[in-house]
Amino acid sequence: MNEMYDALLLVSFGAPESLIEVKPFLERITEGKNIPSSRLEEVTKRYETVGGVSPLNANIRNIKEKLEMEIKNRDIDIPIFIGHRNVEPLILDTIKDMQESGVSRCLAWLSSPYSSYSSCRQYTENIRNACSHIGDDAPQIDQIRRHHDHPGLIEPTADRLRSAIEEIPNDLRSEVVLLFSAHSLPLRMADSCRYESEINEAASLVANKVDPDKRLRREIVWQSRSGPPSIPWLEPDINDKLEQLASEGIKAVVVSPIGFPIGNFEILWDLDFEASNKAASLGMSFSRADTVNNDSRFISMIADLLCERINKPTLTEAALGALKVSPEKCEKDCCPS
Repeated sequence: MNEMYDALLLVSFGAPESLIEVKPFLERITEGKNIPSSRLEEVTKRYETVGGVSPLNANIRNIKEKLEMEIKNRDIDIPIFIGHRNVEPLILDTIKDMQESGVSRCLAWLSSPYSSYSSCRQYTENIRNACSHIGDDAPQIDQIRRHHDHPGLIEPTADRLRSAIEEIPNDLRSEVVLLFSAHSLPLRMADSCRYESEINEAASLVANKVDPDKRLRREIVWQSRSGPPSIPWLEPDINDKLEQLASEGIKAVVVSPIGFPIGNFEILWDLDFEASNKAASLGMSFSRADTVNNDSRFISMIADLLCERINKPTLTEAALGALKVSPEKCEKDCCPS
C-alpha cells in the first residue's frame, strides 16, 4: 500500500467561517478579475444575511474524520489532508506540509464529482502549480476519477429528496414538481465538457429511484450564475423557472441541489433564501432536499474510489449511469477554460 500512495488529499473550493473572513475570501477569489467594489459589497451583504458562515469547510472536516475511520476499517493506513483553493489550509500550504511529512505519492479527491473546468481541471492546475512552486521534492499527486453516477452519491441523494417531498402538504404531493439544481456555467465552457450531461444523468438516476413510475414532473434548473449578462450561461435560472411554473398553476416544488453534494453558501443563499422567498411570493409550497455531506454511503464511496486505484476490493458497483466512466487520468485537452 505504502509503495503506491502514502496520503489522500481532500480538495475543495473553501469558504469563510465567520463574517471577518468574508471580505478577504471575496478579494482572493476575485483577484485580477476587475470586479467592482459595489459587487463585493453586495455579496458581503448576502453572507451577512445567512450569518456570514458557509458550512463547506466544516463539512469537509467531518468527511475527513469519517473517512479516516472508514479506510482504517479497510486496513488502509495512510494520512488524510485537506487543501482549499481560497481559504486556509490552502492547497499550496497543505502540499508543503505533506512534503515535509515525507509524503511522496498522494491521491487527491475533489469535492465536486462533475467534469468541467471550474469543478475539476482548475483544481488540477492549482495542484500542479503548487507542486511546481515547491520544486522537485514535491509529492506526485494523482487524481481520483469523476464519479457523478456512483451509488454512494445517488442513493443518499435520493433518500434526501424523498424526505423533502414529505415536507410538502399531503394534498399537493401528487402534483409536486421536482427541480434539480446545479451551478450554472457559461455555455462555451459547458459545451466543451460532460458537465451538463453528467448533471442530467445524475438527476435522472435520483428521480427514477424516488419516482420510478415517473408520475412527477422533473426539471433541470441552474443557479449561482455570475459575470456580464452578454455572456450566455446554462438556463433556466431556478427563479425564472419558479415564475414559469407558477404561471402554469403549479402549487408545490421540491428542489434537490444535485450539483452540490456538500453543503455550501450557494445553497444557503440561492436556494434557501432567494428561491424559497421567490416561491413564497408566488404562493408556492417549497422544500429543499438536504445535501449528502458525511452520509456513510458517501464516505464509503470515497473509500471505494481510493480502493479502485490500489487494487483493493470495493463495496459497491462503480457506476449506475449510461455515460462512459471517467478515466483515472484526464485527457490533456479535456474541460478547457
